[in-house]
Parts: sequence; structure tokens; C-alpha cells
Amino acid sequence: MTVQSPEMLERIGAARLVPVVVLDDAASAAPLAEALVAGGLPVAEVTFRTAAAVESIKAMSARGDMLVGAGTVLTTDQVDAAVDAGASYVVSPGFSQAVVRRCIERGVLPLPGAVTATEVQAALAEGLEVVKFFPAETSGGAKAIKALAAPFGGLRFVPTGGIGPKNLAEYTAVSAVLAVGGSWMVPRDEIAAGNFDRVSELTREAVALAAA
Repeated sequence: MTVQSPEMLERIGAARLVPVVVLDDAASAAPLAEALVAGGLPVAEVTFRTAAAVESIKAMSARGDMLVGAGTVLTTDQVDAAVDAGASYVVSPGFSQAVVRRCIERGVLPLPGAVTATEVQAALAEGLEVVKFFPAETSGGAKAIKALAAPFGGLRFVPTGGIGPKNLAEYTAVSAVLAVGGSWMVPRDEIAAGNFDRVSELTREAVALAAA
């Protein structure tokens, strides 16, 4: 029995793309959210790589029309901080049983990283049906996902890491891929410079590419 919300997974799958966002200033969160929505992609994974993460998640989730998650979550304390800020899903680069179980306790979708059969089995043992595949390109890419999906029927992946416009189609063509994570449509330097129109443009291009 799954412990991952079917509705949440459906929304992520419908989006096909998950922008992986690194925000250095929480003041950029609201205009970035607006830019993503304007570009047709009301989804964001705000990474816990900077001190602005919690306030940024608060600002973006307060809109009510975005699917906002927390990324690079390594500890149960970070799970609590993310959920308290309004995150509805939590992404980790690797598999942590403690983090997964805290997510389940807090009622949010856990999306742990798994790139080996052993990690996948650990995720399955917790009742998960979807895992992050990270770092995707250096872990064998789309071919590795196909190979890993073969013995684990029904398992879905969200590959992230090293994916951009040039190789996106390799991943979206794999039936086991639920959605693809990437940062090319939300460049850190463009966000820092306040070029949100450019972010919207890149987002529109990415959405069109994912739908092709």
C-alpha cells in the first residue's frame, strides 16, 4: 500500500517538469513564483542549499496555486521546517529512512533519491512508488533508469541532475519516468539579477519541449 499521495503524484506527473530552485534571497521567491506560473509551470522544488529556503517556501506556498516542495532535505529537522513553511512534498538526494518516515508522519510526499537496486528496495520497503534518480546523467542516465525499472514493475522515477533541453527527450521517452527535475529554466544568476521575464520565457520553452 502506497504512502505517497496519489493526488500529489498525479499533479507532479501532469506537470512533467519540476524546477529545482536555489534562492539566495527570499525576496526573489514571490516574483519567481509569478514567473513560473506565467510560464505555465506552477511547480517548484526549493532547495535547502541556502538560508533563504524556509522563507522562500513560505512566500511561494502562500499563493495557493503552486505545488511547492523542499529539496536537498537531509534531516528530520529540515522536514519539520519545510512542512511548517508550507511544503507539500520533500525531496532528498539519497535515501534516508528517518527522513521518509518523518515525511509520512507529517503528511507530506517523500521523494528520496535512489540510483541502485538496494536503494530502490529500501524505498519499496517503506511503501514508496516513486523515487528521485539523482544525479541522473552521471548515474547512467535514461538507460540506467530503464534497466532499473525492469525488475521493479510499477516503480516511477523523477530523474534530476545534468538534464537540460538537449537531453530532456531521452528521459521523457522512458515510461517509468513520472517527471523530470531541472534547473535550466530557473537560472540562479537570472533570478539574482531580477530577470524574471527571462525565467518565464525559459519556462515556456521548457514546458513546450516536455510536451513535444
